[in-house]
Amino acid sequence: MLLHGASMSARAWDPVRPALEAHHEVLVPTMAGHRGGAAWPDGTPVGVAGIVDDVERVMDAAGMPTAHLVGNSLGGWVALELVRRGRARTVVALSPAGGWGTRWDLRVLVWTFRLGSALAGSPTLRAAARRSWVRRVLLSRVLERGDRVPTADVGELFDDLAGCVVLHELLDRAAEHGGVAPFDDLPCPVRVAWSGRDRLIPWRRHGVGLRERLPGAEFVRLPRVGHVPMWDDPDLVVDAVLGVTAAHRSLETPA
Repeated sequence: MLLHGASMSARAWDPVRPALEAHHEVLVPTMAGHRGGAAWPDGTPVGVAGIVDDVERVMDAAGMPTAHLVGNSLGGWVALELVRRGRARTVVALSPAGGWGTRWDLRVLVWTFRLGSALAGSPTLRAAARRSWVRRVLLSRVLERGDRVPTADVGELFDDLAGCVVLHELLDRAAEHGGVAPFDDLPCPVRVAWSGRDRLIPWRRHGVGLRERLPGAEFVRLPRVGHVPMWDDPDLVVDAVLGVTAAHRSLETPA
């Protein structure tokens, strides 16, 4: 199961999905409250727990009691919460959210998303983004090589950002949630793969603290990619995922 980041959708996985489908049956939901996903349930406070509930409903509907989980950003945080609920065989968390060190780190992240959301509806920026160098500049907070995103897909990225109806409330409640809570131990293999050029949630401010919260997890660096590495280097991401799932499969297979 592939889990996208905040303000994105299942489309975030398009660059890597075919390669992963060559090895696994792949489920790629758009999470509740995001453009193309389920409507947020009335009366349910917006927060990570509600998104985890929604993903569990998707898994149940698909007859999937457990899965290999791959999550980017918010999706990485959601994947880790699914570990607590016994729904994970393995996890690959790509620059997972929920690891901020201080309230200031979270505040900067909130402001960044608010600015991006405000700019996403600008017709002028959308028109300018037809130029590859402009795409690289506009998307530089989340991608190292935004120029690699096809022109036809840029509008979808902007629409996803503008159409995420839970984004602001989700960010506002993040401090209340407190980020990823520490595990006593991890019941399944977890690989945290941090983008080496992550400008949105850089390792030193958002990643270092996760080492203590995730005892026994493997931490690796993905070189020369930004926060959403699937577009920057699809092969690198696929290798990071299959390295974990293949190792798990070999352990399950009797000698």
